[in-house]
Amino acid sequence: MKKLKPKKFLVIDGPNINMLGIREVNIYGRDTYKNLLDLIDKTAMEEDLEIEHFQSNHEGDIIDFIQNNYNKVDGVVINPAGYTHTSVAILDSLKGIDVPTVEVHISDVKSREDFRQISYVRNFAIKTFAGYGIDGYRRAIIFLKKYLEERE
Repeated sequence: MKKLKPKKFLVIDGPNINMLGIREVNIYGRDTYKNLLDLIDKTAMEEDLEIEHFQSNHEGDIIDFIQNNYNKVDGVVINPAGYTHTSVAILDSLKGIDVPTVEVHISDVKSREDFRQISYVRNFAIKTFAGYGIDGYRRAIIFLKKYLEERE
């Protein structure tokens, strides 16, 4: 039997995720951004996936990255961070490449400020993982892989 080519996912992080382990550790925990990248790479290896991760503090860079991957990826895991609550443009770029998308948040946004209850990306995402710390990324990646396998 012919082995299928591994699925390719983007894992995209918005503003301040690069400051994990430094800022608001009471909310986001002590895991660093390097810990997160190591977890993503380990999950990719264990699940036989190709994953490209990207982080930016600039909305336009995130949009450009998404658009530049049109017809190149099977799915997206995204933590828009502060842009979750403000960026229709990121939502529109995800709709534009039209691949299954899973939203991730390190903290439990449901228990936070009122403005954090709004998520534009959630309008397109097939699932959201929130409140699991950085392990939410692992859960999201595995969920996305299984979701795609069920549709093959």
